[in-house]
Amino acid sequence: MGAAGAPDDAPRAPRGPFEALGDPVRRRLLELLAAGERPAGALVDALRAETRISQPAVSQHLRVLRDAELVAVRADGTRRLYAVDDAGLDVVRLWLARFGDPFAQPLDALATEVARGRRSRRRTADDPGDRTAASGSGGRAGSDDAASAAG
Repeated sequence: MGAAGAPDDAPRAPRGPFEALGDPVRRRLLELLAAGERPAGALVDALRAETRISQPAVSQHLRVLRDAELVAVRADGTRRLYAVDDAGLDVVRLWLARFGDPFAQPLDALATEVARGRRSRRRTADDPGDRTAASGSGGRAGSDDAASAAG
């Protein structure tokens, strides 16, 4: 027996979502719930197919996830249906966003430039008589034509 009479193998009450996610069984429960709401019995069956775990142990892990606000539960007759709690996961997402992908913004800019190049090539292909786009001189050929036409 551990502190306060709890069995040594009982899940310790985590203080927040990250502590709750520290356990592989709880992470697996979230993965199972990512597909949608599931009854507790189906979660137990899925975990038992992968590992030796008792129904009470699964219930304890679900309680830890509920206390961390990562899953929500609702009663449907005698069944308890569990689902991912999006509000709880938002806390995790916001924290992780601080470590955003350092390549995301430069890659977005690159994608924009590639799209501009494609549009430019399409315009050139659509209007073969447009010497400005075909010459690649940045519009100087068009202004030379305008000057010679005016003069």
